[in-house]
Amino acid sequence: MLTTFLILLPIFGLIAAGYGCRMVGVLGPTAATELNKFVVWLALPALLFDIMAHTPWHTIYQPGFFWAFTIGCAAAFLLVFFFQKLKGKSTADASVDGVAAAYPNTGYLGFPLLLLIFGQNSLIPTTTSTIIVACILFAIAIALIEIGLQSERQLHLLALKVVRAIIKNPLIISPLLGAACSSAGLTLPNSIETFLKLLGGAASPCALVCLGVFLASRQKAKFSELPTGARLSVTTVGLVVIAKLVLQPLLTWMVAVWVFALPAELTHMAVLLAALPTGTGPFMLAEYYRRDAQITSAAILISTVLSIITLVAIMHVMQVTPIG
Repeated sequence: MLTTFLILLPIFGLIAAGYGCRMVGVLGPTAATELNKFVVWLALPALLFDIMAHTPWHTIYQPGFFWAFTIGCAAAFLLVFFFQKLKGKSTADASVDGVAAAYPNTGYLGFPLLLLIFGQNSLIPTTTSTIIVACILFAIAIALIEIGLQSERQLHLLALKVVRAIIKNPLIISPLLGAACSSAGLTLPNSIETFLKLLGGAASPCALVCLGVFLASRQKAKFSELPTGARLSVTTVGLVVIAKLVLQPLLTWMVAVWVFALPAELTHMAVLLAALPTGTGPFMLAEYYRRDAQITSAAILISTVLSIITLVAIMHVMQVTPIG
């Protein structure tokens, strides 16, 4: 158990560094936003493009992993979505809360964590899970929010809005462009390769520091700054966190082992990726559509803190043996 915790210590150490810098004022109130822009628009897209540009399609296509991870996400999303609908919440707000329960932090935590444990073998599964989360889950959430807001009643115009929102996401475009380069057999110049390696190498540490800054910023926010009428439901937050940290990895493991009989290492990767805490994507979605983000914010903070325990426990139970 101690060995497993020591593996995770550098990950949460970087989060703690960002958290501390924000709390003591070394980093200002806009630091999380600016660091997030750097990670989302430059560093992580460079990493995803580089991975996909050097990976043959047959290596990427792993249906067992894809469906095990996707089914876990879908179950967590549907559970919270319908729970909120039964409580009388709008489709838009229920969608935001559902995403918070199903959106693992693959971009900020997945890459550095699995690299530490499994090495380079983890890059393709982590990229696949990131595409599932950033593309499929986000597309469904955006479609439901748009439908809930009824901003456009004509189906073809609604579909156009969804597609437009998706193709603007650099985390979707960059791996698709990389896959296109790989499929076309293109070889990148050494100068571009070096550029991508330098920029992509900054993705993981900056993302982790950014997450810490974000969590500190949410804690420093005053109650008076909350939207009028916003209420924090402890029951709903608890359900979201349990769905994220317990239900999603458990169901992913069941599908990976009982349905697809995935190899042990791939199963461990799928479960650990599913067990990651809620990422910042749902919060950004709530902010963009001006929805109540209180449940989402609380879920991010609580699931990130509790994941220190749950990830260690899962690695111990599965007897994950790090490389080296």
